[in-house]
Amino acid sequence: MSEALKKNQDFQNVYKNGKSYANKYLVMYIMKNDLNKNRFGISVSKKVGNSVVRHRLTRLIRESFRLNGDKLQCGWDIVVIARNTAKGKNYWDINSAILHLGKLHRILDEKMIEE
Repeated sequence: MSEALKKNQDFQNVYKNGKSYANKYLVMYIMKNDLNKNRFGISVSKKVGNSVVRHRLTRLIRESFRLNGDKLQCGWDIVVIARNTAKGKNYWDINSAILHLGKLHRILDEKMIEE
């Protein structure tokens, strides 16, 4: 189960107190939230591209979280920042980048990874 992080204060809290890993396309910050659910935030800067490009990346990231949500451990605030290199990438590139960062953060359930 998950919901969206919407408030700027929530984002700033995760940036300041969370832990981050990055790969070629994305940066992921995570922080324990003491809830029984994950909360996701997505940030795509204007440096990445125009609104069409930014919204497309946001949709790809959101879809990846929707399909992989059951593979993630509960109780985390997660903020994903799209890098400039993510521009023009397809769903599979973005999805594998998210799974890679989930493994680095050790928030992917080990049982689910093999599937």
